[in-house]
Amino acid sequence: MEKIVSATEIVRRFSEILNSIKYRGDSYTIVRGGKPVASICPVQTPLKERTLGELKALLKHIPRLGAEAVHFEHDLKKIMAHQPSMPKDDRWA
Repeated sequence: MEKIVSATEIVRRFSEILNSIKYRGDSYTIVRGGKPVASICPVQTPLKERTLGELKALLKHIPRLGAEAVHFEHDLKKIMAHQPSMPKDDRWA
């Protein structure tokens, strides 16, 4: 949840605000003189970079789709068959 807080208020309630960021995932915009000057939000864990060469192997190991998703699986295979080839060392995540 995005909240707006003044610079003075964040100084007075810093510990409480950090806890709300850590435990509730709140984000804050800090304003000074009525104008936004900074944001404070939860840290996002960096994703491990993977290459396009690894993507095919990763997709082979995901759980199989149930019977209700046969059409979805067919559509995905059709889309993948029409994609242009890409260098195996390009980053995708």
